[in-house]
Amino acid sequence: MSLTIIPRTLFWVFSLLIAMASVRFFVLPPEVANEALAYHALARPIAFYTHVGLASVALGLTPFQFWRGLRMRRPAMHRWMGRGYVISVVLSGVGGLVLAISTEAGNIAAWGFGTLAVVWVVVTVRSVLLAMKGQIDDHRRWMIRSAALTLAGVTLRIYLPIVFIAGLPFDEYYAAIAWGCWVPNLLVAEIWLRRHRATGIAPPGDET
Repeated sequence: MSLTIIPRTLFWVFSLLIAMASVRFFVLPPEVANEALAYHALARPIAFYTHVGLASVALGLTPFQFWRGLRMRRPAMHRWMGRGYVISVVLSGVGGLVLAISTEAGNIAAWGFGTLAVVWVVVTVRSVLLAMKGQIDDHRRWMIRSAALTLAGVTLRIYLPIVFIAGLPFDEYYAAIAWGCWVPNLLVAEIWLRRHRATGIAPPGDET
């Protein structure tokens, strides 16, 4: 099933724009780039900049992994970009776990972001192992799950402005967002994949 032009365009635009927006953390003082996260940058700079920088790389590479034309015409480039994606996810996930454990946002947020970091790494590594075994269809399915988790970086940045604009208590809703930024993504991916198994249609993104 082909993605319609609007979701496909939003997929590319949001992934690339948010990935590029993270450059501000490397050119601006932490308190200017994001005051709420400045304490992480000051206390745990390696974990913070590894997570922020490589999560952005993974997010920026995500649309290219689902670009069928690139995969078919430039398979070597697809594989190298895939390797870059996987390395970025693993290192960013480890950094994210360190930040989650040390967050000042409370236990609910810590568990939300910490679980995301672990699941993100496990799902992505699983997709690589399947590719190494030549189980390409299963590899693509697990990559869809991995991409859904990577896109937590997008949904997080959709929820946060809503909280501010609505004047909602940030501390309370941030804990909910720590789960809401990725659990619905993964559920949507699972529903889509189950539909694929039931109908025999191509996995989502395969026609991109």
